Amino acid sequence: MTSIDFAAAQQRVLNCRQARALALRSRAQARRSKYALEFSGRLPFPLNAWTQTGIEAWDTIKGRDGTRPAFRVGQVDAELLDEELLELLKSQVGEALKYFGSHLRDEWSSEILLVLRAALFKLSIWDHNTSYGAALQNIRYTDARQSGPLLSTPTRWQKACYGALSVGGRYAWDKWNAWLADQEGNYEQSSPSIQALSRISSAVSTIHSIAALSSFIVFLVNGRYRTLLDRILRLRLASPANHLSRQVSFEYLNRQLVWHAFTEFLLFLLPLVGITRWRRWLSRAWRKAKALVKRVDEEVDKIPDGELSFLPDRTCAICYQDQNPTSTAENELLAVSGASGGVVGSAQTDITNPYEMVPCGCTYCFVCAISRLEAADGEGWTCLRCGLLVKECRPWAGDVLAPSMMPRTKKNVSFSDEDDNNSEKGT
Repeated sequence: MTSIDFAAAQQRVLNCRQARALALRSRAQARRSKYALEFSGRLPFPLNAWTQTGIEAWDTIKGRDGTRPAFRVGQVDAELLDEELLELLKSQVGEALKYFGSHLRDEWSSEILLVLRAALFKLSIWDHNTSYGAALQNIRYTDARQSGPLLSTPTRWQKACYGALSVGGRYAWDKWNAWLADQEGNYEQSSPSIQALSRISSAVSTIHSIAALSSFIVFLVNGRYRTLLDRILRLRLASPANHLSRQVSFEYLNRQLVWHAFTEFLLFLLPLVGITRWRRWLSRAWRKAKALVKRVDEEVDKIPDGELSFLPDRTCAICYQDQNPTSTAENELLAVSGASGGVVGSAQTDITNPYEMVPCGCTYCFVCAISRLEAADGEGWTCLRCGLLVKECRPWAGDVLAPSMMPRTKKNVSFSDEDDNNSEKGT
């Protein structure tokens, strides 16, 4: 017998057992109903209806159908796992958005939760009829309106209503409460209409909380509908297999512990490795890759093609970059110069105590050049004027006039004896 035939035979045996158990439960229910009718029929009018309702409720609670455990602990754990997953994704999105501004995470928190809940609903319940937490517990959503030995999947309108209320309904309710809080938080006294809407919202929230508590108490009794929304839409979490193991698997917990230890080790190791050095190494590798792709011969006497090669000679490119971190193009430079009265060439960006880089010879301020070379930590720094990689600097000798070497003229002084004799004869 092949594996396919064996699986089919097992499924037929399972279906027969389920049909036999259903028939036995139906006969037992009919027998109990018959006895209940006979007993309640002997009572007067007000008591017979109450007795019939009470007996049916008691049978539902104590019978196998009523207390048939739909794995209550697993259903509650599935909800907790879904909430933990949502909080984890929210924190990761917040960490990613902090580089674009710390205010984005607070101002758009409701929209972030809306997008995350919608994505999780589409990828889990809409596509696979189960959430990620329920999948870990080996349970999935079924249509409780269908009675039969086999579980039926929920319809599309049930899933659509579930997504609209659980995703869109929460977002709308949060925005409504936020709007009411803004209206009531002003210094002026709120209008009577706002106060009435606030009282209505509080009453609706209280009624929903009471209904949710009542539904959860009933869930603890029979384990059928975990939330109030599941009870309204008749969606039930159940295991696809009849024999469900109640042993908790620690496989995912072990993975989480290993991953947590690995991330802690990385956070301890990264400061020791040095992020700035790796960043400089990657940027230098990227520049070399671009040079190989473009096939440009790097020569010392090539035309300057640095980031700020268009600046005049008297301007320190490092000072200009520190004061204007966003404007690097020539047209932006002209616009900034015209708007601010001439930033380029002013005393704030002029070179003081000039030093030239080796080997390109571009001049910068002494403090600027030393600070950039010291920050490079011996790996080299890209010149802003010519784009070459420089590692050292020296004092600029462009304004020092070397003395010209003029030939020396000899001056000879001699005294003649004849002049002395003539002077003696005259005396």
